Amino acid sequence: MSTAKRHEYELPKPDRHVIVLFGATGDLAKRKLLPGLYHLYVAGLMPDKFAIIGSAPEKFSMTEDEFRQHAHDAVTEFCSTKPEGDTWQRFAATLSFGSADPDAFMPLLTKVKEAEQAVGGSPRRLYHLAIPPSAFGSVIAMLGSSGLAEGARVIIEKPFGTDLESARALNESIHKVFSESQIFRIDHFLGKESVDNILALRFANGLFEPIWNRSHIRYVQIDVPETLSIEGRADFYDKTGAYRDMIVTHLFQVLGFVAMEPPTALTAKQLRAEKTKVFDALKPVDVRHVVRGQYEGYRSEPGVAADSQTETMVALRAEVDNWRWAGVPFYLRSGKSLGASRQVITLGFHEPPLKMFAVHRKDVPSGRRNEIIIDFADPGSITTKFLAKQPGAEMCLNEASMVFKYGDSFQAANALEGYERLILDAMLGDQSLFTNSEGIERLWEISTPLLDNPPPVEPYPQGSWGPAESVGKLIAPFHWHIPENGAQPSC
Repeated sequence: MSTAKRHEYELPKPDRHVIVLFGATGDLAKRKLLPGLYHLYVAGLMPDKFAIIGSAPEKFSMTEDEFRQHAHDAVTEFCSTKPEGDTWQRFAATLSFGSADPDAFMPLLTKVKEAEQAVGGSPRRLYHLAIPPSAFGSVIAMLGSSGLAEGARVIIEKPFGTDLESARALNESIHKVFSESQIFRIDHFLGKESVDNILALRFANGLFEPIWNRSHIRYVQIDVPETLSIEGRADFYDKTGAYRDMIVTHLFQVLGFVAMEPPTALTAKQLRAEKTKVFDALKPVDVRHVVRGQYEGYRSEPGVAADSQTETMVALRAEVDNWRWAGVPFYLRSGKSLGASRQVITLGFHEPPLKMFAVHRKDVPSGRRNEIIIDFADPGSITTKFLAKQPGAEMCLNEASMVFKYGDSFQAANALEGYERLILDAMLGDQSLFTNSEGIERLWEISTPLLDNPPPVEPYPQGSWGPAESVGKLIAPFHWHIPENGAQPSC
């Protein structure tokens, strides 16, 4: 069965749509949005009739031919399906461009009206705000004053605010134009197949759900190191830092999936409600359990202040104070210029008594064991690590593992990238994998102690794992799963 046929059979198709990409000339549109929309089209998941309008301020305006060439270049470079033949020509025919400034929106308004007429019927409007957060308010206000917001949906990129006060103000300004049911706050991590697989692993398997609690699990790690530096993004990054950029926006969202109670159904209302309960149970961040690092050479990056205290790496201990998780530490880490690029969840289980192996106790491995490791960098994998008897006459233990690899077990061609899945969900009106205002504000609320009184940044060498002593002390007596202990002890 072809990819397109498979998707058409399994998933509903969106209604007719007019999609407007604000920030269409920017990096996100180039790397993710335009390639993603084309892949959805090739996979047979776009509406039967649709139009895509690129938009940007007048100073970045393009002709239709220029925008189509821009899209062609983006798809060529970043999409697994290349822009060729009649398929590309049909997709390109849906593309147009309309500039928009807060006080000069007529070019965009005209394009939207023309596109709706060309699509026919009563198409839905979907706006994707791939723009700097500082521009959210003005664009939302423009959509309201121009009448373009009526009956529309809007996808809003992260970061959604920089603290509790700004998040509340942003929510208030957006709610003047859009209802909560129209707002899709996007976190591309939650669109990953492998993050969805956390729900399947937990709730579809009686083997795991009964032990997914404090009686059996000793600690949880959510670890997303990156080898990349800030890559010339100083204007954004030096005002944001690793905590706002990654922990609030991404890692706490993944924590919500790992820690939630079983929902009564896999629908937006139930999933969002259970995730919000987890956020409600999070204790305010304890500054004593936070390490902030800054890679050596960061202050020499163009645009970075010579005395910058912005963290490029952060590690912290979070606690979920409810009946399922009380006393279980959740260790979160992310940062730039670290030793590897990985996306890993590790659940460490309580170790059983090993007295029966006392005669060989010195031989019991001291590395990784009694863990479930979920690698959620697509296509993803799940590894269970345990102790087993080595072959031989003696009862000698060694580490063993069982591995499920998502890419080996299912057709990778059928998978959608995070942005593709979430854009499709937004067209369908499914908010299951998007954040609501209550959850966002709660995460900024528990972050207030850290934002108000951050510990000083500690330097670390590029390519390392952060400030070694501090990061080690934070997680003691446990160890970070990354870097893995490659040594295999023997009898």
